[in-house]
Amino acid sequence: MRKLVIATRKSRLALWQAQHIADLLKKSHSKVEIELLPLSTRGDELIDRRLDDAGGKGLFIKELEHAMAERRADLAVHSMKDLPAELPPGFALAAITQREDPRDVFVSRKYPSLGKMAKGSSIGTSSLRRQAQIGERHPGLEVRLLRGNVDTRLAKLDRGEYDAIVLAAAGLVRLGLAGRIAARLETDEMLPAPGQGALGIECLAERTEVTALLAPLADSATSACVRAERTVSRLLGGSCTLPLAAFAEIANDQLRLRALVASPDGRRVVRTECAGPLADPGGLGERAAQDLRRQGAEEILGL
Repeated sequence: MRKLVIATRKSRLALWQAQHIADLLKKSHSKVEIELLPLSTRGDELIDRRLDDAGGKGLFIKELEHAMAERRADLAVHSMKDLPAELPPGFALAAITQREDPRDVFVSRKYPSLGKMAKGSSIGTSSLRRQAQIGERHPGLEVRLLRGNVDTRLAKLDRGEYDAIVLAAAGLVRLGLAGRIAARLETDEMLPAPGQGALGIECLAERTEVTALLAPLADSATSACVRAERTVSRLLGGSCTLPLAAFAEIANDQLRLRALVASPDGRRVVRTECAGPLADPGGLGERAAQDLRRQGAEEILGL
């Protein structure tokens, strides 16, 4: 192929991510021309409603998939935490690249950490997963809806609309905004979303020539971890309407997977932890999902 077109959302972070993949592709395939196709998505336009009320994670990718189906684009770059657990028929996840810091971070001008916030203080997030875990550990805080891209969320904080906000570390680091981080939330305190910190590259399943070009970008360790996490999500509904967290890491040549399901207010939480071979991330994810079900996950989630 002489040219590859990358479909991307228009936000500053999405454009950074797409350009990052473009740069990696140029290193592997110096003779291939790379072009970005920025698109506006429904998810970016709906900034005053929860995604679970508006239609879910798919709102961020439908326009990008449309462009690939019409051959206006050859691939699309996504934050893995924004990618639904089930892709539409005809599409494939061609590569998952090396993960950035998967943790959530606490951002505030008033407080040094989540645990130091005064009772009744407001904290912004659009994530039911974060809301639930904050509610479980810090029930005296007021969790309020916060939508928009990274820059929009930081601007709302700076205007005093919130006392603090919680964001993904990866987004701030990639945008050169790590200096805004007051505290990084360890995974024992705030378990991340499936795939958080990793980038995924999607293309049409039939485009084997594109898949071949993307192969050098795949990171095997990240892929194993993210596939285990996404299996948990897929088997328990796979949508952002679920207060669900899953995080896998490699230890002693095995995958260690932790996952939880919670009610949105954090009053009911079930957790699991298991380990298994690197070669079977899907099986490990299935075990975790089954254990969460045994503890009542389906009742909590209303499945």
